[in-house]
Amino acid sequence: MSEIQLLGADVAGDAPPRSAPASRSMRPMRVLRDLVTLTKPRITLIVLVTAAGGMKLAPGVATGATWLWAMLGTALVVGSANALNMWLERDVDALMDRTKNRPLPRGTISANLALAFGIALAIVSLPMLSLGVNSVTGVLGAIALVSYVLVYTPLKRRSIRALWVGAVPGAIPPLLGWTAITGRIDRAGVALFALLFLWQIPHFLAISIFRAEDYARAGLKVVPGELGDRETDGMMFRYAVALVLVSLWPLFEGIGGKLYLAVALVLGVAFVVMTVLEARRADRGKWARRVFAYSILYLVAIFGTLVAQGRVV
Repeated sequence: MSEIQLLGADVAGDAPPRSAPASRSMRPMRVLRDLVTLTKPRITLIVLVTAAGGMKLAPGVATGATWLWAMLGTALVVGSANALNMWLERDVDALMDRTKNRPLPRGTISANLALAFGIALAIVSLPMLSLGVNSVTGVLGAIALVSYVLVYTPLKRRSIRALWVGAVPGAIPPLLGWTAITGRIDRAGVALFALLFLWQIPHFLAISIFRAEDYARAGLKVVPGELGDRETDGMMFRYAVALVLVSLWPLFEGIGGKLYLAVALVLGVAFVVMTVLEARRADRGKWARRVFAYSILYLVAIFGTLVAQGRVV
């Protein structure tokens, strides 16, 4: 639920300019479209996929009702977090090329409506997770929402620590899916959380390199701008190495198999090599975009293989 950071590539709204004429009959549809845009649908979809993966990997059999409430509640709580994030950052979004066309900066929807919409989604989603699924899942949803909106979002303007804080709500979805089935937090669920947490660091560092000018213009604190290229490259390498090691943890919890082991090692080592060799190139922006693209491929392949192999014990 971070800008992963649940996948880091936030999509700007495609609402028409303020000056574009709109008939009265079209206004409700425009407002509806803008409200949907506030939820960041593509990021929400990614979150749902990782949460569903956690449910699939967890021991036990879920009823159709559990799946329904878990997926619907997760979608709504993520939508709430994203809408409230856009409301809080509407001034920052207006300064960045990739976000200036969102509904709030363009003025196609009012700030009050966006705030009410985000709060309404929270009011509906958290009881849905707590009562429709279980209390542990409801608490995790609340932690993800509060940490993303009230901690991560304002911290982005003050400290690079937002990188690690934002990775927490971004890594919660598979654990949320796990607890939806088991009703408890255990080592296997934490292993899925750790995998997503560590993956987000090099993923977002890559984004912060090729979006450096955007972040500087908006006054957001990111590692390249605060610590420089050398520290950024070293951090990306260290977290890529840690990711390889942590990607093996699910195996010790009885999740995955030989195919997953091979995929995790091959793609993980390739990730590490990319952060070392490619960083020496003169065009850092082009290199960072390649790392970003590879990180997405890595996540899809490794998480997809893990879910496909499932539990082996």
